[in-house]
This record gives sequence, structure tokens and C-alpha cells, in this order.
Amino acid sequence: MSEEEVTSVPLLTPSAGTPNVIDNESAFEKALGELAKGSGPFAVDAERASGFRYSARAYLIQIKRTGGGLHLIDPIPFGPGHKLFAQLNDLLNTDEVILHASTQDLPCLRELGIHPVRLFDTELGGRIAGLPRVGLGPLLESQMGVSLAKEHSAADWSVRPLPVAWLTYAALDVELLVELRDKMYELLKVSKKLEWALQEFDSILAAPPSPPRVDPWRRTSGMHKIRRRDHLATIKELWITRDSIAQREDIAAGKLLNDYAIVELAMSMPKNKKEFEKALRPLGLRARWLENIDTWLTVILDSANIPEDQWPPLRSHSDNSMPPVKLWRDRFPDKYAPLTHARAAIELRAHELSIPLENVITPDYIRRLCWEPPIGATETLSEGAVREKLAALGARQWQIDIVAPLIAPALLEKEALPEPKAEEEAVSEESPA
Repeated sequence: MSEEEVTSVPLLTPSAGTPNVIDNESAFEKALGELAKGSGPFAVDAERASGFRYSARAYLIQIKRTGGGLHLIDPIPFGPGHKLFAQLNDLLNTDEVILHASTQDLPCLRELGIHPVRLFDTELGGRIAGLPRVGLGPLLESQMGVSLAKEHSAADWSVRPLPVAWLTYAALDVELLVELRDKMYELLKVSKKLEWALQEFDSILAAPPSPPRVDPWRRTSGMHKIRRRDHLATIKELWITRDSIAQREDIAAGKLLNDYAIVELAMSMPKNKKEFEKALRPLGLRARWLENIDTWLTVILDSANIPEDQWPPLRSHSDNSMPPVKLWRDRFPDKYAPLTHARAAIELRAHELSIPLENVITPDYIRRLCWEPPIGATETLSEGAVREKLAALGARQWQIDIVAPLIAPALLEKEALPEPKAEEEAVSEESPA
């Protein structure tokens, strides 16, 4: 039976009912005792308030273990570094921790002092296994025959008290996670991909924190409209001011003033409230944007006086930056030709393995190898040099074994492959209407 033909049964409540929220030390200590009596891995999940709060902290932790019960912990009364989170960390490190899409939850868990040493990621496992849909709901449907309601996935988990319906939703995220892990383990084992998945899990745990972004304000949505450096200077000042207020008040920055509003303000440079409202009215002027209008206007007026020699360049000059790939064909054909061959070969291999290309290898690694080939790779077929550079970039051994033999010959190519999109458009133009 295919995934689409599976008839799922709605999962409405945890088997033992929705537990009470743990918000005091005695309840936390009791939960630790119950979890210690259980056996096997720990199913863990966390709820944040993305889109509502500036911080990415956890506002609810869900944990279930076979024989150890299901527990909902409110971390806010305890705070990071609390002794009971240290005890919980010690307990979790006695076995495997199961997370779905672990890179989303690990940062907020680590902030509390939870640092897993053994990991199984059901979402990533599903990707490597070749499953077409790897969200928690679709996986439970295809592998366990049950369906989850997702109506509270975008809720503001920072509100207190948390509604019972939300707590039930949260509890169900770990209700069958241990069983799902076992299903994914078997799929990976049968498809001979288990070792690949385990390398990925280990890599996630070993990865250092992401370094701070260089010029994060440059990621403002709508920047493609900007053609003037003085407008860029205003965007930078508005972004920095907004970020400071959002961090201080712990509110999502976009609620104070969204990115498109910042771009419009920079392009129109309003001098008063009337001009401010006129500039933003096409976006659907929101009352929240007006709460700090005096601050926004002051920033805009001050930015208009920034000397030209202090205006930011239109493009970042980061040492690590490469030109956008769309420019390679015309401006850097010697880089573009190998890139087309490498991407085509890896896309084909990824299809054969039923693994998304971005999981077979990080696309940026392919671009970097083609932009700056390892010494020796362009004179002779030097697969060893490619392997070394892939390892230095952060590729796992299983990825290197798959893609190095494909990239090494691609680096010798001098003629680019034709663009599939261009070919399809040409066929479309020749076809009768």
C-alpha cells in the first residue's frame, strides 16, 4: 500500500491523558524519578514562540520514555542552568534522545543546559530513507497509520496559562515518537543507509554554534528594490534600531516594523507622521508600526545626514562571499562549466539514492569547489584533493564517498551543459497554443 493509500486514524489524546504542566521543583523531581524508572530512548520536543518573541527560548518541554511516563515541563519558572535541568541532562545522557527536526530544538534545549550525547532525528532519518514527506504528521500517517491535528503549530507558547487543548497537542508530538524512531531505524537498516544517518546525527551534535552573521541587516526582505547606497544606509539604521527594541522588549522584530515597511520607508524617506503613514499605507498600515513612530522618524532623519563615505556598499564584500551563481555563466564561464557538470551528476545520483540533493551534499560545498578548485584538481583528475577539501568544508564521510568521484571529473570540464529551463522554454515557444 502506498503512502497516499494509508487510512489514518486521528490521534486525539495521549494514551494516559494529558499530564499537568510541571512548574515547580517538587513536580520536576517527581518526573525525574519516573523517567529514571523507564527504559530505552527519550522522546523529546520543545515549543517556542517564533513569530511572537525575539528570543528562541523554549516555553514548553515534552518528554516521554517507555515505562517512564509523558511529562510537560514549563522551563520559565526554572530558567537556564537550574539544577534540575542539570539532573535531567544527566538522565537523558544515559540513553538516546529522539528529536524530530533536531536542529530547530537543540539550541533552545542547550540554552537550558540540555546537551544530548546520542541523537536520533526522525525527520532527517526520513529524508535519508527516501520518504517523500517527512513532517511529523505525514510520517506518523505513513508509518504508524495515525494522524495529528496541527492547528496549534503556530501558537504563541509564551502565554500563561497554556490552554489544555495546546497541552494535548504538545503531548501528542512525543506520544508515538519512540515507536516512530523504531520504524525509521528499520527502514534505514533495510535500505543500507543506517550508517549514513548515524553519521549525520553525530555531525549535528558535534557542530559548533553558528557564527554571528556578517551584516545581518542585508537579509532584509525586499532589498532587491534598492539601487542607492543612501537608501541602504537608512535600511541599516532602521534595522539596527528595530533589532535593539525587539531584543529589549523580547518581541518578534517583524511585529514592530516588518522588513517591507523598512524598505518602503528607506525609499520614501518620510519627514513626518503624515508622510510616514502615506508611505506604508499600500502595505496595510498596522497600529503596531505607529507605536514607535517618533523613533523611526528620528532614525530616518538622522540617516539622511550620514556622509556619503559612510554609506554601505550595495553588495557585501565579505571575504567568504562568491558572486551569485546567476552571474557565473556570462562572467565566469571557467567556473560555470564545472558547476553545471557537478550539479547534474550529483542530482542524478541523489535521484538514484532517493535522497534530497541538499542531504547528499550541501549545495554551497559544490559551488565553493567549483569557484576555488583544490590545488591539483584542475590539472589532473585529483579525487584525493576533492575529498580533502570536502572534509575541510564539513562534509561527512558518506557524503564524500558519494560525491567526490562525481565532482573530480566535473572540475576538468570546459564546456557548460545547456540549461534545462532554457531548453524547456524553447520547446514551449515552438509548441502550438
